[in-house]
Amino acid sequence: MSVLVFADSSEGKFKKTALEVVSYGKKVAEQLGTNLVALTINAMDSSELYTYGAEKVVSVSHDFLRTFNAKQHSVVVTEVAKAAGASVVVIDSSIDSLYLAPIVAVNLEAGYASNVVDAPSSISPFTVKRKAFSNKAFSNTIITTETKVIGLAKNSYGIHENAVLGTTENFDATLVEARVSLEKVERVTGKVTIADADIVVSAGRGLKGPENWGMVEELATILGAATACSKPVSDLGWRPHGEHVGQTGKPVASNLYIAIGISGAIQHLAGINASKVKVVINTDSEAPFFKAADYGIVGDAFEVVPKLIEKLKAFKAS
Repeated sequence: MSVLVFADSSEGKFKKTALEVVSYGKKVAEQLGTNLVALTINAMDSSELYTYGAEKVVSVSHDFLRTFNAKQHSVVVTEVAKAAGASVVVIDSSIDSLYLAPIVAVNLEAGYASNVVDAPSSISPFTVKRKAFSNKAFSNTIITTETKVIGLAKNSYGIHENAVLGTTENFDATLVEARVSLEKVERVTGKVTIADADIVVSAGRGLKGPENWGMVEELATILGAATACSKPVSDLGWRPHGEHVGQTGKPVASNLYIAIGISGAIQHLAGINASKVKVVINTDSEAPFFKAADYGIVGDAFEVVPKLIEKLKAFKAS
């Protein structure tokens, strides 16, 4: 018996979520009194995972796995889980993983709990705490199957060092060429991605046009943050669709979320509710976002944001 975690990587480097699932998996393994196995796919240096408690790393490399394919990746996770005798499989809650985890659960005849936010409160019965109702509530879910699949919510458990002496071994998965092919992938380079960002600076139609996005990008640069936008902004073509956050866009679970000129439609709030601290800047004191925010500034973004940038520059200089 073991606990298996899928440590996802991008262009050979581990994502922040990979270190979080390893940290979480280590805790579950300790609770079960077993060992932790981490699966990597096309990662360059797996030894980093030893720092967070992975006693064994199973490395899979294959050209078929250069880009995400739910069917191909599920074959790998399933075969490694069976080979490792895993009773618990932990996967993150990225967009890709929301496709991957249910397939793995079906393959393993396992119960699947998504949006898990904490280590199991009980091992017998196996009980986990999950986000529910668009992050407005929590539920305690009991998984009764012999094998369990857990989808860990981003930025919920945290990253914890727990260094061990680990080993790495290669694994040959049974793969056949997929019938669906990907022609090209366009990536933004040189910027913090929404998926990995601790801070997200987002803006809406209150900025009046794409020509005014310079101050949003400047604020994000100073904070080391990712830039994002509301759905209407991406629909209007002011910003790329990849920056659209919310229930119908990318979910955000950052430590700090700054909303500039966003009224706070229910779909937007549902997608960013998991962020720990929410700040809103808006001229409308009745905007729905103020009810969800931890801090709010009623004011003109074109006056507030430049002053905020000025103060942050002065703070960093000192």
